Amino acid sequence: MADNTPTDHTDVDQLTRHGRIARDLLHLRTEVSRPRLSPDGSRVASVVSTIDLDENTTRTRVWLDRAPITAGPHDGQPAWSPDGGWLAFTSRRGEQEGDSTLHVMPVDGPGEVRTICTMADGLDDVTWSPDGRSIAYTSRTRDVRYDAKDVRWQSPRKVERFFSRLNGEDWVFDRPRHVYVVAADGTDAPRCLTPGEFQHTGVAWLADSSGIVTCAQRHDNWDRDLAADLYVVPLDGEITALTQQTGLFSRPAISPDGSMIAFCGVDNSLLYPQNVKVGVMRVDGSERRWISERLDRTFEGISPQPLVWLDDTTLLCTAEDRGETHVYRLHVDGRTPERLTEGPIAVTGFDAAGDTFARTSQIVERPAELFITRHGATEQLTDVATSCSGWERFAVPCSDGSDEIDAWIMRPADFDPTRRYPVLLNVHGGPFTQYGEAFFDEAQMQAAAGFVVIMSNPRGGSGRHTGWAHAIIGPKHPDASGTGWGTVDVDDVLAVLDGALDRYPFCDADRVGMIGGSYGGFMATTLAARHGDRFRAICSERAVNNLLTEEWSSDIGSAFRIEHGPDPVEDPDEYLRMSPMVLARDIHVPMLIIHSEQDWRCPISQAEELWMTLRFLDRDVTFYRFPGENHELSRSGSPVHRRMRAEIILDWFADRLLAQS
Repeated sequence: MADNTPTDHTDVDQLTRHGRIARDLLHLRTEVSRPRLSPDGSRVASVVSTIDLDENTTRTRVWLDRAPITAGPHDGQPAWSPDGGWLAFTSRRGEQEGDSTLHVMPVDGPGEVRTICTMADGLDDVTWSPDGRSIAYTSRTRDVRYDAKDVRWQSPRKVERFFSRLNGEDWVFDRPRHVYVVAADGTDAPRCLTPGEFQHTGVAWLADSSGIVTCAQRHDNWDRDLAADLYVVPLDGEITALTQQTGLFSRPAISPDGSMIAFCGVDNSLLYPQNVKVGVMRVDGSERRWISERLDRTFEGISPQPLVWLDDTTLLCTAEDRGETHVYRLHVDGRTPERLTEGPIAVTGFDAAGDTFARTSQIVERPAELFITRHGATEQLTDVATSCSGWERFAVPCSDGSDEIDAWIMRPADFDPTRRYPVLLNVHGGPFTQYGEAFFDEAQMQAAAGFVVIMSNPRGGSGRHTGWAHAIIGPKHPDASGTGWGTVDVDDVLAVLDGALDRYPFCDADRVGMIGGSYGGFMATTLAARHGDRFRAICSERAVNNLLTEEWSSDIGSAFRIEHGPDPVEDPDEYLRMSPMVLARDIHVPMLIIHSEQDWRCPISQAEELWMTLRFLDRDVTFYRFPGENHELSRSGSPVHRRMRAEIILDWFADRLLAQS
C-alpha cells in the first residue's frame, strides 16, 4: 500500500504524501500570460502569476520584458499608450476591500504611477484610444440594492430573464457589465457609455477615437434566441447595431486604416457545439463575410482574446488543432489560414507589432512562458516555470472505423518498465474542449502519485472538424444530426482505454480507475452505471447527473436545448433518456463524489441526487462538499481548497488502486 496516513483533509498543516505532492505542484505553478507589445514592438509587457499556498491566494504582477515592473499582489491587464510612453494596468489598490483600480505609469521617463479610477465591481477589456486621450474598459454596475447595510435590508430581486445568475459571478442582471471611458490623465470621472439592463463585453476603438465597438445582447428576446451582436457605441450619440440577431458575434478588432472590423462567431446561435469562425465586415456593418472557412477548426483557443491585425489585409488568431493550439495568419480575401507557430504547444496569448511577434505558450512539461520572435529568430524571454513530467501521444481507431481518436499517456514517477501500474482514465469537460499539448496539473499530480494517466479527445470535443463536434448533438436537434451524450463518446473513451491496455504492458487492466468533471462527471457516472465492471473506482465531480433537473437549476438553464434539441418542457423524456441518474441502481463500483456548494453551472443538487440514491442503495460512495467554491474549483479555486481536493482524490484512488491485485 502507498503511504496513506488517515486524515480528515481539514488540517492545513497535516498532509499525507499525496497532500505534499499537491502542495509542491501548486507551489510550482508560476506562469506568464497576456503578452502586450509596445507600438514599435521593442518592449513587451506581460502578467506573471504565482500561487501562494501560505497566503491562500494567487499573486500577479506586471512584467516588462524580463523583470517585474509592478509590486502586485493583484496587478494585471497591461495596455500600452499609442506613443509607447505609458502603460496602463489594473490592480486592487482601492480604499475599500474588493475595489478594482486602474493605473497609468511612465515606462522610461520620469513620473509616478497614478490612479485613474476606482470601480467597485471589477475592470476588464482595458484599451487606450488611438489618440491617447482616453481609456475604455468594461465594469459591472451595481443596482442600488447593493448599497443597503446588509442583505436583510436589500429589496427583493425581480427576475424576468434566463441567465440572471452566472457561475463565479453570482447575480448579474442587477449588475450588468457596461462600457466606460475615462480620461487617460485621470482628470475626469469615468463615464458609462451603455447605461441600462444589457451586458457588454469587449472594447475596440474606432480609428478616429470617436467611439468603440463592443459585443452585447441588446434586443428584447436575447435570452431566448441567444443571439449576440456587435454595436458601435459613440462617445456622444446613439448606439447602433452592426449585426441583426443572426448569430453570435464577438471579439471585435478594428483594422489599422479604420475601415474594417474583424470578429469571431457563428451563424446559428441555437446550435452547439460548432467551430467558431473568423469574419470581417465594413465598419458600417456591410459586406460581412467569414474568412476562415477553409480551415475547419474552432478559432477559440485556450484563452480567447481579440484578433490582432498585422496590416489592412491580414490578421492573427488562435485555433485548436488535435490537442495543439496555434496562431494562424488569416487574410481578408478568405484564402486558407497559415499556421505561424509549430510543435506540440498550446498558445495562450499573443500580440504583434512592427516586425515583432510575442506569444505565451505551454508545453506538457511546464506552464506558459513568454517568447519573442524578431526577424525570424525566436527567443524565450522568461524562465519562471518549473518543468515536470512529459507524456506520449498515440491514437486509436473509433469503434465504428470512421476516424481516429487522439490520446495521451503519462507514465508514473520513477517509472520502471518491468512493473505494472494502476491506471487513471481522465475524461475532459465541455464537451466542446480538448486535452493536449498543455501543462495539466491534474495529470502531473496523478503521475507523481504513482498512476499511469490516460487522456483522450472523444467525439463531441474541439480541435477537429465540424462533424466531430456534432457527433453527440441530440438526435432530435433541428439543425444537426448526432447520437446524443453517452453514445459514441463513451465508445471512444473505452476504445482509448482498450488501446492503451493493449499497447502498453505496464498498464494493469485489473487496477483501472476513472475521473471526470462537469461533462466529464456525466461520463464518470455513465461509465459507473453502464460499464462499472471495467473499473475498480470512479470519481465523478461537479457532474451533470440528471439532465432534466440541470435545465431547471443551472445558471445556463434553457441553453442545453441548443445541444440536445428539444427543450425540457416539450420533451422531458429526451433529457431523462440520457441521464445517468436513471441508471444509478446499476452502479456497484465504489464512487467518489466531489462538488462545490456555490457551483451554479452544475448545482450541487446534481451531486446530492446521486449521493442520496447510492446511500439508499447502500453502495460504496464517498461525498465531499467544498464551501465557498464554484464550478471552477480545480482550476481557480482557493489554493488551499485545490490542495485539499487533490489530496482527497489521490488518497481515495491510492486506497483502491495502488494495492496489488
